[in-house]
Amino acid sequence: MKRIISLLILCLITHLVMSQKIEMYKKFGGVRFMQGDTLLSERQVAMILFKENKSAYVALKKAKKFNTFSSILGATGTVLIAIPVISAISGGTPEWGLAAGGAGLIIASIPFNRIYKSRILDALDIYNGVQPTSRVQPGFYFGGTRAGLIVKF
Repeated sequence: MKRIISLLILCLITHLVMSQKIEMYKKFGGVRFMQGDTLLSERQVAMILFKENKSAYVALKKAKKFNTFSSILGATGTVLIAIPVISAISGGTPEWGLAAGGAGLIIASIPFNRIYKSRILDALDIYNGVQPTSRVQPGFYFGGTRAGLIVKF
């Protein structure tokens, strides 16, 4: 009888440990994943989702495409900004058009990064058993004699 009770307690503890929620914290330029007190990398989160919840894993893979595209745009923009700055420091004539183009690429990468964060949060909601909610945040804007509606995604 004691063995059966201890086996049931062991199974309960194992289930509680294995079914901990994965939480995501947004930080500048990326995200941080935590499961309990453990810091997880994106690869570890992908492996956990692959093993335990296939639909959450599919959502994670779709979100990762936006992160890849955002990273490529941001890195290219950084290189384009660095070229004229280095040229100016070394005494040459800088091509500031390259810096403007690089700034444009960095600005263009921001919406893709926001989409990535939103979609990865949806994947974690699927894994954690939470129904994904709409992240649309409507707001009203009043300025002088004008009024408007702002919708944030």
